[in-house]
Amino acid sequence: MMQTFKKVIEASYLTAEKAWSYRAILRYFYIQHERMREFLFPEEILAHLKGSSDFKDYTEEQLHQDLEQLVRWNNLLARQEMGRAHTIEEFKKKRFRYQCTPYTVEFERMLSEMEKGGDVFGGSLEKKEFERLYQTLVDMEKALQQPALPQADDCSQLWNDIFTYFRSITKNTSDYIAHINSEQAEERMHTEAFLVFKDQFTSYLRDFIVGLQHTAQKIQQLLRSIDMEKLRPFIQQVIVHQQHVPRFEEVMDDTALMEDMEGKWQTLTVWFLGDAYRESELDSLQTRTNEQIRRITRVVQRLGERHHYFRSRKKDYLHLANWFASMENVDEAHELSAVAFGVLHTRHLFSDHIPSEDIYTDTWQEQPIKHETNPRIRNYREKTKAGAIINQREAKETVRKQYLQEKLAEQNTIEKYIEGNTITIENLPIIETNVRKMLLSWIGKAMAKQDRTFKTEHGRVVKVHLTPERRVPLRAEDGTMEMPAVTFEFLDEVSNHGA
Repeated sequence: MMQTFKKVIEASYLTAEKAWSYRAILRYFYIQHERMREFLFPEEILAHLKGSSDFKDYTEEQLHQDLEQLVRWNNLLARQEMGRAHTIEEFKKKRFRYQCTPYTVEFERMLSEMEKGGDVFGGSLEKKEFERLYQTLVDMEKALQQPALPQADDCSQLWNDIFTYFRSITKNTSDYIAHINSEQAEERMHTEAFLVFKDQFTSYLRDFIVGLQHTAQKIQQLLRSIDMEKLRPFIQQVIVHQQHVPRFEEVMDDTALMEDMEGKWQTLTVWFLGDAYRESELDSLQTRTNEQIRRITRVVQRLGERHHYFRSRKKDYLHLANWFASMENVDEAHELSAVAFGVLHTRHLFSDHIPSEDIYTDTWQEQPIKHETNPRIRNYREKTKAGAIINQREAKETVRKQYLQEKLAEQNTIEKYIEGNTITIENLPIIETNVRKMLLSWIGKAMAKQDRTFKTEHGRVVKVHLTPERRVPLRAEDGTMEMPAVTFEFLDEVSNHGA
């Protein structure tokens, strides 16, 4: 155990003080390894690094020091080159060519994949992968039913295809479930812009569930029909093929290889069928996907209620009334009432009277207050005295003029920040508070539109260009906030200039 979990010195270059140069060198080795160039000389490594502005002051002496350190960390293997010396000085000076180690290749391959994905989970829900896995399992079942098994290389190819598809399924599904449960996805689901994609998102999940249910049942039936006794001769053929592959390092014996492959097959069957201790991961995947569909439905419903808060509920009340009318006895009506309206005998008392500011005053130390309860009848009206009708025309006109002046002032203020036909957030000086509020409200209106275009209260047509990966400051009189880079383009200005 101690030997298995030893300290991985090969990972030291990732966190070293000079990681900027170590990683650049090893990334070049990894790229050349993928192109099947195993040995590199210091001259070509230095020429490659000099092509970057970050290494303009990098010297050959520094390169040799870095290469020696990477050799000590087992990231590179150095081999002395004896037959390429052209001068006596070159012969006296040790000349090496370098090769990256397997640890380094795997580290850089992993880092390259992570850099492509960024800080978010990838993955996908692909029903085609289940269909490919099923077809490969069918081919293996046919091979098991034959009087004589296929050649060892054919058995090995079938075995490798099965577990290639299986690894792809487990990786992609787990990554995608983690993606839609991530904080970034949660935040986007609660924005108005999510309404544009909700149908596409829901259809994607629903199509996956339908395809999965169709294929997964056939995979489960197939796995139940294949027992380990039938499978062992097939696995033995796979081991024969692997043992024929020449390798310099020590390989596992037949017994260890058989145990390893039986363990892989057990993992595959448990993923689809489960065992005595837990349900199958397939059932869990279906449950979690259905939960995501219900979750999206709830989010869309809440967003819809926000839009239709003041809509008429006449049809809802008529439906509820017909429901009550269809009840055969009053007990069923009471049960429906409890579900629709809640418990009726509960009373909540509320008062806005605060006799004391002391939060530590006990209830019995408070002075009693009086509360007047008005009758809860339809025709009750408070007694009022008839008053004269006052003409408010002048006051209304004053308020209207004041409102128009404020809107004109806002428009004039916005006009002075327009450069050409755009307003760019990062180019703005310190702006007024009301201008900041207006620009942020414009962004909110644009995010609710699929084409990011809307009309302002001044009648201008504006399109918002958003760059989320770049952050810029928005400076205003009441403070500075950091936000994504935004540019407002006035389309009506473009059309006027075009005319």
